[in-house]
Amino acid sequence: MPTFDPKTLTSISDEDLLALELDKTLPIDQWMQVERERGRREERRRRQAERAAVTPPAGAHAVGAEEDYRIRAALVQLRALLVPGETMGAYAVQRRLFALTHRRLVVCATSGRFISLSRGIFGGYVPYDVRWQDLDDASITAGIFGATLTIRSLGSEDMASRGMAARAVQIAGLRTAQAQQVYTICQAQEQAWREKRRVRDLDELRAQSGGVQIGAGFAGGAAASLSAAGGDPTERLRKAKQMLDDGLITDAEYESIKARVVDGL
Repeated sequence: MPTFDPKTLTSISDEDLLALELDKTLPIDQWMQVERERGRREERRRRQAERAAVTPPAGAHAVGAEEDYRIRAALVQLRALLVPGETMGAYAVQRRLFALTHRRLVVCATSGRFISLSRGIFGGYVPYDVRWQDLDDASITAGIFGATLTIRSLGSEDMASRGMAARAVQIAGLRTAQAQQVYTICQAQEQAWREKRRVRDLDELRAQSGGVQIGAGFAGGAAASLSAAGGDPTERLRKAKQMLDDGLITDAEYESIKARVVDGL
């Protein structure tokens, strides 16, 4: 059992301090001194734990600050490419493991297009962008070390999609959570523009054939007449649906009629 000595009370071990606290023969004034010393030690441990929770190690803090600076610089370059009215939806940064011979790539999904920004080691950058109306397919593969985003675009930029070869760009090693956000926006745009291109394909076919569907016969003429006719749009859509149910027009013709009626509202 350790003996009470007020001169060495602050330097004894926690075990000896606890033993003095449990010593029932200790006078009340000495016991109070032991309790105050235990309270001081508990308060010191609590403050150290709080500082450790909010303050990262010096090395980790330096690396994080440097990384934030580099990412901010890349985002500044991305924003400089935006046209008036265009907004940034989501971005993804390439992990360092996949950028040993170059600066990390940055990709971005905006309100009007997909942008991939490759940066040189000694400065400068080269952008690659795909307008949403030219997006053919977007896919993602998530692995242990990062995600790979693949963007396929149509070879022709201003015509319909029929028979046009596709181009592809693949960005590997993106941070998975960020890449998933970019992919979600790409998928939404892909689905929206796929239907628009299908209707545009039908319109171009009709324009190339002088407004008459080749081989359509009576049904094609009826469909063209119905889509161009005036009157109540609801009634025109009802008649078109009835013709579809009766097998007089195809699904593609019905969608084209519906698109023309809605455009005329």
